[in-house]
Amino acid sequence: MKKVKQKIGYSNEAELISKALHCLENKLRYASDNKMNNSKDVSAYVRLQLADEKEEVFAVLFLDNHFKLIAFEKLFYGTINESPVYPRKIVKKALEHNAAKLIIAHNHPSGLCNPSEADKMITTKIREILEIVDVGLVDHIVVTHMDTYSFAENLLL
Repeated sequence: MKKVKQKIGYSNEAELISKALHCLENKLRYASDNKMNNSKDVSAYVRLQLADEKEEVFAVLFLDNHFKLIAFEKLFYGTINESPVYPRKIVKKALEHNAAKLIIAHNHPSGLCNPSEADKMITTKIREILEIVDVGLVDHIVVTHMDTYSFAENLLL
Protein backbone atom coordinates (compact mmCIF):
# COMPACT_ATOMS: atom_id res chain seq x y z
CA MET A 1 0.00 0.00 0.00
CA LYS A 2 2.87 2.34 0.73
CA LYS A 3 4.15 2.20 -2.87
CA VAL A 4 0.68 3.02 -4.21
CA LYS A 5 0.42 6.10 -2.00
CA GLN A 6 3.86 7.31 -3.05
CA LYS A 7 3.16 6.79 -6.76
CA ILE A 8 -0.15 8.63 -6.58
CA GLY A 9 1.24 11.36 -4.37
CA TYR A 10 -1.17 11.13 -1.43
CA SER A 11 0.21 11.33 2.07
CA ASN A 12 -2.36 9.19 3.83
CA GLU A 13 -5.26 6.83 3.30
CA ALA A 14 -7.89 9.35 4.45
CA GLU A 15 -6.74 11.84 1.84
CA LEU A 16 -6.88 9.18 -0.87
CA ILE A 17 -10.41 8.14 0.13
CA SER A 18 -11.49 11.78 0.23
CA LYS A 19 -10.19 12.39 -3.30
CA ALA A 20 -11.84 9.18 -4.55
CA LEU A 21 -15.18 10.19 -3.03
CA HIS A 22 -14.91 13.65 -4.58
CA CYS A 23 -14.24 12.15 -8.04
CA LEU A 24 -17.04 9.62 -7.67
CA GLU A 25 -19.52 12.26 -6.51
CA ASN A 26 -18.69 14.51 -9.46
CA LYS A 27 -19.15 11.60 -11.84
CA LEU A 28 -22.48 10.65 -10.26
CA ARG A 29 -23.75 14.22 -10.32
CA TYR A 30 -22.60 15.41 -13.73
CA ALA A 31 -21.93 12.50 -16.10
CA SER A 32 -24.94 11.94 -18.33
CA ASP A 33 -24.67 8.15 -18.31
CA ASN A 34 -24.17 7.65 -14.56
CA LYS A 35 -27.28 7.09 -12.53
CA MET A 36 -27.83 5.87 -8.99
CA ASN A 37 -30.09 3.01 -10.06
CA ASN A 38 -27.53 0.22 -9.85
CA SER A 39 -27.42 -1.16 -6.33
CA LYS A 40 -23.80 -2.34 -6.68
CA ASP A 41 -22.57 1.16 -7.59
CA VAL A 42 -24.66 2.78 -4.89
CA SER A 43 -23.52 0.20 -2.34
CA ALA A 44 -19.87 0.90 -3.17
CA TYR A 45 -20.46 4.63 -2.81
CA VAL A 46 -22.21 4.43 0.56
CA ARG A 47 -19.69 1.90 1.81
CA LEU A 48 -16.92 4.42 1.15
CA GLN A 49 -18.96 7.05 2.95
CA LEU A 50 -20.07 5.05 6.00
CA ALA A 51 -18.02 1.91 6.61
CA ASP A 52 -15.35 3.61 8.72
CA GLU A 53 -17.81 5.27 11.09
CA LYS A 54 -17.36 4.00 14.65
CA GLU A 55 -21.02 4.56 15.55
CA GLU A 56 -24.21 4.16 13.57
CA VAL A 57 -24.77 6.89 11.01
CA PHE A 58 -27.94 7.20 8.94
CA ALA A 59 -27.54 8.92 5.57
CA VAL A 60 -29.71 9.83 2.60
CA LEU A 61 -28.94 10.10 -1.10
CA PHE A 62 -31.28 12.61 -2.72
CA LEU A 63 -31.96 11.86 -6.40
CA ASP A 64 -33.75 13.55 -9.27
CA ASN A 65 -36.32 11.85 -11.51
CA HIS A 66 -33.53 10.30 -13.60
CA PHE A 67 -31.72 8.78 -10.59
CA LYS A 68 -28.99 11.43 -10.72
CA LEU A 69 -27.42 12.36 -7.41
CA ILE A 70 -28.51 15.76 -6.09
CA ALA A 71 -26.95 15.46 -2.65
CA PHE A 72 -25.64 13.03 -0.05
CA GLU A 73 -26.19 13.89 3.61
CA LYS A 74 -25.44 12.16 6.87
CA LEU A 75 -28.54 13.09 8.84
CA PHE A 76 -28.53 11.09 12.07
CA TYR A 77 -25.77 9.94 14.40
CA GLY A 78 -26.19 7.32 17.08
CA THR A 79 -24.33 4.88 19.27
CA ILE A 80 -22.52 1.66 18.49
CA ASN A 81 -25.76 -0.24 17.91
CA GLU A 82 -28.52 2.23 17.05
CA SER A 83 -29.28 5.62 15.62
CA PRO A 84 -32.41 7.73 16.06
CA VAL A 85 -34.17 8.36 12.75
CA TYR A 86 -36.80 11.05 12.28
CA PRO A 87 -38.88 10.63 9.09
CA ARG A 88 -40.07 14.26 9.37
CA LYS A 89 -36.50 15.51 8.91
CA ILE A 90 -35.99 13.19 5.92
CA VAL A 91 -39.13 14.56 4.25
CA LYS A 92 -38.08 18.14 4.99
CA LYS A 93 -34.64 17.58 3.43
CA ALA A 94 -36.16 15.80 0.41
CA LEU A 95 -38.40 18.80 -0.25
CA GLU A 96 -35.50 21.24 0.27
CA HIS A 97 -33.47 19.36 -2.35
CA ASN A 98 -36.51 18.98 -4.62
CA ALA A 99 -35.73 15.26 -4.75
CA ALA A 100 -37.96 12.84 -6.63
CA LYS A 101 -36.37 9.73 -5.15
CA LEU A 102 -34.28 8.74 -2.14
CA ILE A 103 -31.91 6.02 -1.15
CA ILE A 104 -31.39 5.65 2.57
CA ALA A 105 -28.35 3.97 4.08
CA HIS A 106 -26.76 3.31 7.41
CA ASN A 107 -23.81 1.42 8.79
CA HIS A 108 -23.59 -1.44 11.26
CA PRO A 109 -20.34 -0.97 13.22
CA SER A 110 -20.81 -4.50 14.60
CA GLY A 111 -19.88 -5.93 11.21
CA LEU A 112 -23.16 -7.84 10.88
CA CYS A 113 -24.84 -6.78 7.66
CA ASN A 114 -28.33 -8.24 8.03
CA PRO A 115 -31.02 -5.66 8.82
CA SER A 116 -32.66 -5.71 12.23
CA GLU A 117 -36.41 -5.67 12.79
CA ALA A 118 -36.05 -1.98 13.73
CA ASP A 119 -34.34 -1.37 10.36
CA LYS A 120 -37.23 -3.03 8.54
CA MET A 121 -39.85 -1.10 10.51
CA ILE A 122 -38.26 2.33 9.95
CA THR A 123 -37.85 1.57 6.24
CA THR A 124 -41.57 0.82 5.92
CA LYS A 125 -42.48 3.93 7.87
CA ILE A 126 -40.20 6.17 5.78
CA ARG A 127 -41.51 4.68 2.51
CA GLU A 128 -45.14 5.25 3.53
CA ILE A 129 -44.51 8.84 4.62
CA LEU A 130 -42.55 9.68 1.47
CA GLU A 131 -45.37 8.35 -0.71
CA ILE A 132 -47.64 11.06 0.72
CA VAL A 133 -45.38 13.79 -0.70
CA ASP A 134 -44.75 11.90 -3.96
CA VAL A 135 -41.12 10.97 -3.27
CA GLY A 136 -40.04 7.42 -4.03
CA LEU A 137 -37.87 5.30 -1.78
CA VAL A 138 -35.56 3.35 -4.11
CA ASP A 139 -33.49 1.37 -1.61
CA HIS A 140 -32.19 1.05 1.93
CA ILE A 141 -28.60 -0.13 2.14
CA VAL A 142 -26.94 -1.48 5.27
CA VAL A 143 -23.16 -1.12 5.24
CA THR A 144 -20.31 -2.86 7.06
CA HIS A 145 -16.57 -2.88 6.41
CA MET A 146 -16.84 -6.05 4.38
CA ASP A 147 -20.30 -6.12 2.87
CA THR A 148 -23.55 -4.37 2.07
CA TYR A 149 -27.20 -5.41 2.21
CA SER A 150 -29.74 -3.94 -0.22
CA PHE A 151 -33.40 -3.99 0.77
CA ALA A 152 -34.37 -3.66 -2.91
CA GLU A 153 -32.19 -6.59 -4.03
CA ASN A 154 -33.66 -8.72 -1.25
CA LEU A 155 -37.23 -7.73 -2.17
CA LEU A 156 -37.92 -5.93 1.11
CA LEU A 157 -38.99 -2.73 -0.67
